Amino acid sequence: MTNLPHAFGGPPLRGVLRSTPEDFFVDEDLGFAPDGAGEHVFVRVEKRGSNTDWVGRELAHRAGIPVHAVSHAGLKDRYAVARQTFSLHLPGKADPDWTALAHAEFRVIESARHNRKLQRGALKGNFFRIVVRGIEGERESADKIVEEIRAHGVPNYFGEQRFGRESANLGKARAMFAGRRVQRHERSLLLSAARSHLFNAVLAARVERGEWNTPLDGDVFMLAGSHSIFGPEPLTPKLLARHVAGDIAPTGPMWGAGELRTRDAVAELEHSVARQFPELAAGLVANGLRQARRSLVLRPSELTIRWLPDAGAELSFNLSSGSYATVLLREIFDYRSAN
Repeated sequence: MTNLPHAFGGPPLRGVLRSTPEDFFVDEDLGFAPDGAGEHVFVRVEKRGSNTDWVGRELAHRAGIPVHAVSHAGLKDRYAVARQTFSLHLPGKADPDWTALAHAEFRVIESARHNRKLQRGALKGNFFRIVVRGIEGERESADKIVEEIRAHGVPNYFGEQRFGRESANLGKARAMFAGRRVQRHERSLLLSAARSHLFNAVLAARVERGEWNTPLDGDVFMLAGSHSIFGPEPLTPKLLARHVAGDIAPTGPMWGAGELRTRDAVAELEHSVARQFPELAAGLVANGLRQARRSLVLRPSELTIRWLPDAGAELSFNLSSGSYATVLLREIFDYRSAN
């Protein structure tokens, strides 16, 4: 992530992230409520300093069910305070007494029945409240960048979590593509890292050209709030107005087999990036992935910054699912993590 270009000239502030878990708060929004009946129990928890899979195992143990009967919409940061929902498959069983479950690392907030299990990715988005401490730099410049982000969003990079510590997953992906055998659960992780790297490289090239949030001839667009895509089509005044309003955004490739949907200079740019990483592009195709698209633009909602005593700043914002809070933070802060 340190090598990816910034959209607004680079962060004007330096500071420390995750001084305590409470400094990184995330609240998951499924976008729907359980219907109150069914074989699945939706359990909403608040966890502190613990990872999602461990909490899932603890819930399974308490309910007396196998771990594979527990699901969640997505992983949440370990070094954080996070609220998220798990679903437990309990056909013909009574709801456990969650009040008897005492853990320093998490607590059950509420539970309710639902007729379907919670699927991976089945959430609307997340609310974040993040505190950065020990700030040095130009606050006035930071305020201006916050205004730019409100108006234009930020490049929708995949965050460092996607690639593992020191980007280790990319090296493992290359080894897998060269013939190294990996376990099934690791394979998916490595394919995602390789695909995300190619996307980030295309987006970085457009950021360097100042075109990451500019519709170009040959672009394919994504509708805001969905994964529906359309185009290419002529850049009419109506289309450009929809882009300015945030209704649509240009997209980049999630690499795989099949023809690129983009055309002209946009397609050439995407092909040229793939040629820079032939082993990743070929490996994704060989492993059966198909071409898909992802928005180049991440638009947070309700973004605010509040300056705190003792050189601190608190940011609050909502992000859609599949996006990363750290790619917003990096536009404002050159931060280091305390954990």
